[in-house]
Amino acid sequence: MASVTTRRAALSRGSSGLAVAVVLALAAALASPARLGAAADGSRGGSPDWHVVSVSKLLPSAACSTAATASNSSAALSVVHRHGPCSPLLARAGGAPSHAEILDRDQDRVDSIHRRASGGAASRINPARASKGLSLPAHSGVSLGTGNYVVSVGLGTPRKDFAVVFDTGSDLSWVQCKPCGDCYEQQDPLFDPSQSSTYASVPCGDAHCRGLDSSTCASGNKCRYEVVYGDQSQTDGNLVRDTLTLGSSQSSDAIQGFVFGCGDDDSGLFGKADGLVGLGRAKVSLASQAAAKYGAGFSYCLPSSNGAAGYLSLGAAAPSNARFTAMVARRDTPSFYYLDLVGIKVGGRTVKVSQAVYAAPGTVIDSGTVITRLPDTAYRAVRAAFVRAMGGRYKRAPALSILDTCYDFTGHTTVQIPSVALAFAGGATVALDFSGVLYVAKVSQACLAFASNGDDTSIGILGNTQQKTFAVVYDVANQKIGFGAKACT
Repeated sequence: MASVTTRRAALSRGSSGLAVAVVLALAAALASPARLGAAADGSRGGSPDWHVVSVSKLLPSAACSTAATASNSSAALSVVHRHGPCSPLLARAGGAPSHAEILDRDQDRVDSIHRRASGGAASRINPARASKGLSLPAHSGVSLGTGNYVVSVGLGTPRKDFAVVFDTGSDLSWVQCKPCGDCYEQQDPLFDPSQSSTYASVPCGDAHCRGLDSSTCASGNKCRYEVVYGDQSQTDGNLVRDTLTLGSSQSSDAIQGFVFGCGDDDSGLFGKADGLVGLGRAKVSLASQAAAKYGAGFSYCLPSSNGAAGYLSLGAAAPSNARFTAMVARRDTPSFYYLDLVGIKVGGRTVKVSQAVYAAPGTVIDSGTVITRLPDTAYRAVRAAFVRAMGGRYKRAPALSILDTCYDFTGHTTVQIPSVALAFAGGATVALDFSGVLYVAKVSQACLAFASNGDDTSIGILGNTQQKTFAVVYDVANQKIGFGAKACT
């Protein structure tokens, strides 16, 4: 207001008609998002309530840029986007799926989470087939029917490296193994147990075997597992132990006797990835097996671009700017990580939705779901607030799969987008990066990156698009989840 007063004083010395016109112009400029201060985060422009972004920055870079990640671990890996320019899987992937395919598969995963949260089976046996600061950078890919993220790990003695997706919604880790009766084509040679001096089968009476959702006992007292994912992708094989090596060959650390699945009958939408690392809460997950060595917890940062690197770290070390909310315990689905979402701001203004709307179904945070799902009442209110804030500056675009609020930025040099912030119980508020507000398929189709559950009873899901660039800290020992901004780019 001081700048307006100064300008008005100066204008009083001239024509009163001109003064009125200029003052009105200044008032309009001050009300416009275009004049909103210096950049809130340096590269993106705007103010805390707005993102001002160059249209040229909306789409993924064609160049590979894997600078050092924000992790301080001495055992860090270079990891890239599954379909990005740095991906080791790209040349053999047979082309990336379309955005519509990614989002449709995302719905398969969401449907599976909803079934599990409502008491449905997490996995099943198919009768026809039943005979401490360690860091791994993370990159985005497509597996299990969704846009997941990939890390590289070593297995066996001597070590063999494998590119696997990591998933906070899964417990069992697995790779495809020799001999394989029916395996999909993957990036690397199959793991060969006969070539590892530290390999051993897990007997049927082992606690890890008994704790699986679906298992049988095969000849020789060998534990057999099967996991069926939401998109009907499936893996089954033997439960085994071997040395898991984390980090590069020059700087690495190992977990002896790591329990994982040796898949010999696998099919579905796994792409060319070699398997999966589970970070759920069950005894068999990597997070649980590594807790004794690194501490109970882990953190990761998912990059904003498919040409950049993030990281995955075992142990719950948190950046100094992390803000925490309580990790909520749920007995019905103990493998998921729950937290309490209590509100959402759009353009700096709280969307008027009762906290009870969020609290009734609860909220899961998930690394494998792409798009955040909200109770229908909350989604409708958030969408309305976003559309009001966008005004008529941009042409509307057709819906994209599950995303119904899309814009066409063709012909614009920069775009001005209202900020979105998530408020959690305990006072933690997370202002999303621009990459967490819009899902950009192309310049002519950029969509609000939230979707409705279609009702107010299905569990809410905090997806990986909204988690981008944050250090997301799962402090299992202290039962809290934290978010540290600008941990990766």
